[in-house]
Amino acid sequence: MRILLSEDDDRIATDLSASLTRAGYAVERVTDGEEAWFRGDTEDFDAVILDLGLPKLDGLTVLKRWRAAGRRMPILVLSARGTWAERVEGIDAGADDYLPKPFQAEELLARVRAIIRRSAGRPSPVLENGPVLLDPRQMKVTVDGAPIALSPQEYRLLSYLMHHAGRVVPQIELTEHLYAQDYERDSNSIEVLMGRLRRKLGVDFVETRRGFGYLVPESSE
Repeated sequence: MRILLSEDDDRIATDLSASLTRAGYAVERVTDGEEAWFRGDTEDFDAVILDLGLPKLDGLTVLKRWRAAGRRMPILVLSARGTWAERVEGIDAGADDYLPKPFQAEELLARVRAIIRRSAGRPSPVLENGPVLLDPRQMKVTVDGAPIALSPQEYRLLSYLMHHAGRVVPQIELTEHLYAQDYERDSNSIEVLMGRLRRKLGVDFVETRRGFGYLVPESSE
């Protein structure tokens, strides 16, 4: 899962980037509103963390421009001001959630998980499909109740496919959402990663649709 972090405070951004990375997200950070607007308008992200007090272009303007342009990624707004009127304005402008500063990293992670889950139409906090269960809160995966140890990239791959169960996901989309922009990867990195994931799961769980991508079928349960 790929997150756009729009925060100009270095200390907050560094702490958030570390927490998000440990939670299994690929993080792209920007420090001003103009860059945030451009990146969010031209690239795909699974969620955006948007500070309202950005330089060059304020976060509320960025948010309104994205929604006016039809950009639908889930957005968590941050603000040091936190008045009720500002919260209402942010939500009405298209924010999916609002978190006033200061906050605990655990709360932010819970809210990020929630907006990603809702945007994918998954009401339960735990993703379960056939024998495979993925708990984003604890970053744990089990197959028929037995825990499976996955690398961060293997976890991101499985998480993305399970969030989008029932849809064929092209390989290029997986590449865009699993890796940060500056990450060096080979052209066949997704195929190699998929092979490792399938061996560890030990079950016929991810289907390959030749020429189209990969599919985790919708659970029949």
